[in-house]
Amino acid sequence: MKVKGNVRWQILALIFFATTINYIDRQIIGILKPFIADDLNWNEADYGYIVTAFQIAYAIGLVTTGRFIDKFGTRMGYSWAIVVWSIAGMAHAAARSVFGFAAVRFVLGIGESANFPAAVKAVAEWFPKKERALAAGLFNSGSTVGAILAPVIVTWITISLGWQWAFIITGALGFIWVVFWLGYYRIPEKHPKITPEELQYIHQDTEERNEEKPMKWIELLKYRQTLAICSTRFISDWVWWFFLFWIPDFLSKTHGVNIKEVVLPLIVIYAVSSIGGIGGGWISSDFIKKGKSIDHARKTTILACALLILPVMLVSQMTNLWAAVALISLAAAGHQGWASNIFTIVSDIYPKKAVGSMMGLSGFTGAIGGALSASFVGLLLDTTGSYFLIFMVASSVYLVNWIILKVLIKEIRPLKL
Repeated sequence: MKVKGNVRWQILALIFFATTINYIDRQIIGILKPFIADDLNWNEADYGYIVTAFQIAYAIGLVTTGRFIDKFGTRMGYSWAIVVWSIAGMAHAAARSVFGFAAVRFVLGIGESANFPAAVKAVAEWFPKKERALAAGLFNSGSTVGAILAPVIVTWITISLGWQWAFIITGALGFIWVVFWLGYYRIPEKHPKITPEELQYIHQDTEERNEEKPMKWIELLKYRQTLAICSTRFISDWVWWFFLFWIPDFLSKTHGVNIKEVVLPLIVIYAVSSIGGIGGGWISSDFIKKGKSIDHARKTTILACALLILPVMLVSQMTNLWAAVALISLAAAGHQGWASNIFTIVSDIYPKKAVGSMMGLSGFTGAIGGALSASFVGLLLDTTGSYFLIFMVASSVYLVNWIILKVLIKEIRPLKL
């Protein structure tokens, strides 16, 4: 079916760029960690506590920002979020102590927590079900594009101007995005450039038209689907955070790469992970287009992603840099493919007006898992100096996720309220 109008893809492009900026701002500290640690005398535990401050704020923000976005709308909610995290990102340049960095990371976490609830809600507003997994994979690829761009941009700025300017310049990008977002984003029914054909295409899922009753946060906890999604995020979101915040340091300590030499390995890792995110969304959507059920499409793709991640258990034993990079790349791709589908499952199951709240709640549990793991990873590395146990656990949690979904969600379908 040929649809007249492509406003929804233009909206998706804006969401993609917001996610890219989001990840540039959050990843800077991981890239600069060896550099700043030497300058400010951090140990591994100090860094773990700084990461934990971000994760705790991220968790708090996900609970509150999801509900805020549901109540006040994607347009204004997204705008305020990126203003807050941009100011916090720039404020890193003024921090000089562990407490100072923890404080600005906390504010950054509050602002950045709104990105995915807002993005998934916008996708639910602008895309029919059969395109949502692909749309989620495309905007979520902004996280890996941001992760690819960050080492290039940050390294150049740091070498040229100093690490403080890396925070200031990248933090300012968000203000440019807000201008475009406020000027262009509207819900489909109120967008001046949408065609009748595209509006009808977006609303082709007729069963959703009457699912506009708002859901309170406490109501979400009544459903086993909520338990399943939140459990999977709790036990596996930390793996992606670990890749973002510790992989540059891991490569530096185990393979001797410096801030310039780490750029290419990081580009490879996040380029491959971007392919995984888009591929995971595409495979799931393609299953549906070929007549498979949503349940089959999502769960089968998640199983494939879990199997892709398993070999990362061997990475701490690799003596060759590029062998280690290859295993980490596959794991990062598997995680992003899983993320594209778990995000989409939320919009498959919950009414549109509850999507932001459910993304916030599930993200909250994921961030709590990340906060606990960050301090644990820091203390474990200070104690043992070994990454073996960390990669072993990371390799197995996605198969556990698949089992949880199979057991607790017998069939992925809209909730009947």
